[in-house]
Amino acid sequence: MAADQNNRKTTYLASAGLLLVAFIWGVAFVVVKSALDYIPPIWMLALRFTLATVLMLLIFRNRIVTAVRGGRTIIKHGFYLGIFLYVAYATQTIGCMYTTAGKNAFITATYVVLVPFFHWFRTRKRPNHLCFIAAFIAIIAIGLISLNGDLTMNIGDFLTLICGIVYALQIEYLDKYTENEDPIVLSVFMIGFAAVLSWVSAPLMDGPMSGIVFNHEMLMGILYLGVLSTMVCFMLQSLCQKYLRSSTAAIIMCMESVFGALASAVFLGERMTGRAIFGCFLMLAAVILAQVDFEELFGERKKFADI
Repeated sequence: MAADQNNRKTTYLASAGLLLVAFIWGVAFVVVKSALDYIPPIWMLALRFTLATVLMLLIFRNRIVTAVRGGRTIIKHGFYLGIFLYVAYATQTIGCMYTTAGKNAFITATYVVLVPFFHWFRTRKRPNHLCFIAAFIAIIAIGLISLNGDLTMNIGDFLTLICGIVYALQIEYLDKYTENEDPIVLSVFMIGFAAVLSWVSAPLMDGPMSGIVFNHEMLMGILYLGVLSTMVCFMLQSLCQKYLRSSTAAIIMCMESVFGALASAVFLGERMTGRAIFGCFLMLAAVILAQVDFEELFGERKKFADI
């Protein structure tokens, strides 16, 4: 009885932890949108990733040294993941300049629908039929959220969609590499290489650092993004997902888009059309449908059909 109670308590705490991650990431869309008034997008990434990397190096320095002594492959894999992370966040952050924070949040959520398909291409293991239905619903949802009356998509929504695709790749290969490597150390190298790529590309894409306005709002935004949204959330996600079924974790994490839309309405006064709101509900349904495995929910092992 005591063991069951401890297991339930652990599950509740893990669920609460992931919900906190979803909330922090949801509010981050508003923080990014506000901070872009004072700092160009790639310089924002450079400062955000650097702050997170320095803090994680200080906290996990012994763990990092031990992992590297065991083999340098983790550094190479961290570099690959860093490229994915950099491209995903760059397109998302630049996209946020040209679209609303709420739309940015919901379109980014397409990564949850895409991950099972990238897993299929990598492992040759076919996802269940619900994933195909979810993908179809997601396409309709993106159209309702993003397409204008002349059936064109603005550059911000398009870049955000690219972010969702690349982020799905990052998640899939992070899952692959963490099968045999320390996820915390891998995350440190991933974020570190994303920081390096940001510093290298920022002068080319955003111009000199003189374009940054160092004020209270900008600095608080970088602290939020670097400490909470990057370092804390990556570590908390890695810890909490160990104690939850993947379907349960995915459903909780998809609340990120909901929190993002709510935060944009409350703090930025953003409003969506009725069509876009309906599209957001469809996207949320697609995200949940893509990740729910009814066999797993009932305690059975998740199955894939080999093609």
